[in-house]
Parts: sequence; structure tokens; C-alpha cells
Amino acid sequence: MRTLKNYKFEILLFLATFSILGIFFLSISGALRPRPSNVTIKSNASTPSSDKSAEVAAKVTLSERLSEGTQSLLPNPSGSKVQGIAAYAAGDYAVAIANLETALEENRNDPEAFIYLNNARIGNQTAHTLAVIAPIGDTSEIGLEILRGAGQAQYELNQLVGDDGVPIKLLIANDNNDPSIAKSVAAELVNRSEVLGVLGHYSSGVTLAAAPVYNQGQLPMVSAISTSVELSGLSPYIFRTVPSDSFAAAALARYMINGLNAQKAVLYYDSNSAYSLSLKSEFTTSVFSDGGEIINEYDLAGTAFDADTQIAIALEQGVDVVMLASSTDTLDPSLAVMAAINNEIPLIGGDDLYHPRVLQDGGVDAEGLVVAVPWHVLSDPNSAFVTEAQQIWGGDVSWRSAMAYDAIAALGAALLEDPSREGIRNTLYGADFSADGATGEVHFLPSGDRNRAAQLVQIQAGERSGLGFDFIPID
Repeated sequence: MRTLKNYKFEILLFLATFSILGIFFLSISGALRPRPSNVTIKSNASTPSSDKSAEVAAKVTLSERLSEGTQSLLPNPSGSKVQGIAAYAAGDYAVAIANLETALEENRNDPEAFIYLNNARIGNQTAHTLAVIAPIGDTSEIGLEILRGAGQAQYELNQLVGDDGVPIKLLIANDNNDPSIAKSVAAELVNRSEVLGVLGHYSSGVTLAAAPVYNQGQLPMVSAISTSVELSGLSPYIFRTVPSDSFAAAALARYMINGLNAQKAVLYYDSNSAYSLSLKSEFTTSVFSDGGEIINEYDLAGTAFDADTQIAIALEQGVDVVMLASSTDTLDPSLAVMAAINNEIPLIGGDDLYHPRVLQDGGVDAEGLVVAVPWHVLSDPNSAFVTEAQQIWGGDVSWRSAMAYDAIAALGAALLEDPSREGIRNTLYGADFSADGATGEVHFLPSGDRNRAAQLVQIQAGERSGLGFDFIPID
């Protein structure tokens, strides 16, 4: 089977010969924040005319959420980027390329511009289309991390197929990590026959909400981020490159029992997050199986949350570890827990805590926190993926970028075998399928899951992130 691994040497030779990445030197800290939608849809329309208006508004809202290069889904695009987008929309791809290259010279860390440039280089030639759904709304940095991995994989795949092959075009969609919007976006992608596969969505709850749409529409979707165990075997059209919460929970429980010699844990969770509830359940099971116990459970999203009082009780009870099964929506109360602990009790947590805010706002209170993630850049610092990522983006990339890369790599490898929706699904399910990803070989279990161990990282003082603290592998 022809996979990315078969072509790694050719890709690297091509990149070494044609140093086109030199145009992309932007600052890694220049992450943009997208604009909120300003279109309101009224659901209480009572006349045919108002019903029609609501339908039009809904279509306008949805159209503003999808783009292959005809509009910016991020706010405040530079003049060069605006000109490049206008040229792309007009079909003037040479001008689009020139302006997008300039835009990337101005802002190296703009994955949207990078993907649009990839698409502009395809121009009007025949291409296979994959969609990338990213929450470039309230969780914009996470959305940009996803786009970085997707764009890098697209670039490599298109170098792989060469001038004689059919390149891959990426359609970006913004679901704002909202279940209702995600279902609408998924339905739109199902209806677009040119879309052969999807990378999405971010949170487990959103992926669970949209999954039935993909299943009914028979459109394969590979999630790079959603870890809830509820996704396992949910649909023959749902896959994921990120391992489920059972792997992270087991690694954290082992670290608690064997690494910290701890027996008593307090567990914090977010009752509004499918991911958090999944991690909470899996961690509880693993701790009890290993001989430990959960003394108390507290809801970070609950009205009774009181970090100072709860941690004071934990200290009185002799608790020797605090587990934060937090979501990105509960970073503020999680930071309050860290401050209340004041480094008196060891902290462990799930992968949503792998976030710049935890380093920046947590500071010394977060120092020592151990988080389970699927991958870390320092686990294989000399890999081709890491080297190229540093050339493109000018710095490190996160595990989310790596998992997104793996998702597009898998969909791309399946496209090489059979460029159809059903062909991709069947290929991904094949026992002999594999794709060479950022994190190693990508292949899927019959459940659609990926069998991959978690990596433990710890917050330590350092300057790699530029925030005074870094996530450093400890196992």
C-alpha cells in the first residue's frame, strides 16, 4: 500500500531542493482571534415571508463559516491577505499566490493564509476536497493549532502527488465548538458532494452531536481532538487519531499510585463537558482498580464550587493528590484550585489543561502539574514533522497540531487508494491500512479508535514557550 511513509525521502528531497518555505517566516505568537458572527436568526417567525427571511439568514450565517480561500474566517486580516483572498475569489490565482505569500511574510503564524496559499497553488485544476472543522471562535488558539497541523499535512501530500497527481484542497469550517452549529456545518458538508472526508470536531460533546449527521450522510470524519469513550464504535464513519480517555486516565492513575505513592484523591470535573465526564469516569475506575480511592468529587461548573473551602477540607482529610478533569471552559475555576492548593498537594490533569493560559496565568501555582497528552514535541524533537513545523511556523507545535496532521495524513493516504467517500471509509477500516503520521504509524481499530499510549508532561520553569514555564515530558 502506498502511504506517506513510502514517500518521506522524496518529500524531504523536494523540500531541500525547492526552499519555498522561506516565505513563511512569521511570529508564532501572532495567533489571531476570529470575529463573532453578527447575524441573528429569529426562531419565532410566524409568516411565510418571515420564514423565508429566517432561511436566508441561516444560509448567510452558514456561508460565513466555510471558506477555501474566498473569505477570511479570522478577524483583522492584513491588506495583503485581503488582496489575496479577493484575487482567489476572482479566480486570479497568480495574484492570489503573490499576495498570500506576502501576507505570510508579514505574519508567519497564520495557518488560514497558509492553507489558502496551498489551495491557490492548485488553482482551477482538478482536486480532491477535504474539510477541516476548527473552533476559531471562543477557543481560537486551539482552532489555529488544528489548522496548523492540517495545513502542514496538506502541503506535504500535495508535494507527494506532484504535478501528475490530483492534489488535495482544504475547505475550512468554523463551528465555534457549538453542537447546534456543528450539526448544521456537518449537514452542509454532507450535501457538498465534492467533500470526500472531514477532520473535526474539537470537543467530544460537539463531535457526539454531529456524529449522527456523518453516519446518515455516509461521510467519513476523523477527529483529532475528541477523546470521550462514548465515541468508540459509535459509527462506521467516525474515526479518531487521538487515543480515548481510557489511555490518559490509566496513565494518570498509575502515576498517582506508583509515581507519587498516593492513595487519596480529590477529583474536579466539568458537568457540562462530555470529555470531562468521560475522563472522570475512566480515572475513577482506574484509581479503584489500582487500589486508590476518590475522597471527594467537585463540579467546576457548579454553583457550589469554592476552591478555598474544598482544598482546606482536602488537606484536613489527608488527600495526597488533586485530579483536574477540566475542560477549556473551566480553566478559570481550575486556576482557582491551583492557587488554593498553593503547591501543598500534587496536581494531575487531563489534556485540556495543556493550554497557554495554564502556563501564563497559573504561573508558580501550576508548577509541577502533570498532564496526560497524546504526544509532545520533545518526545521526538528531530522527527521530519517537527523539523518542518519549525521551518513553517517558526517554533513548536502542540499535540493538537500533531493529531490534526495525522488525521489529514490518514485521509490523504486513503484518497490515494480510493478517492470516494465509501472508498475512504473502507480503506481506513482495512486491517492492512497505515499512514505515516507526525506521531508514528496511523491505523485504526474496528471501533474507529487509535491504539496509542498517553505521554505525561509536567509544568516546569523554562523559556521554551516564552511564558516562563513549559510542559516537559517526564516519562
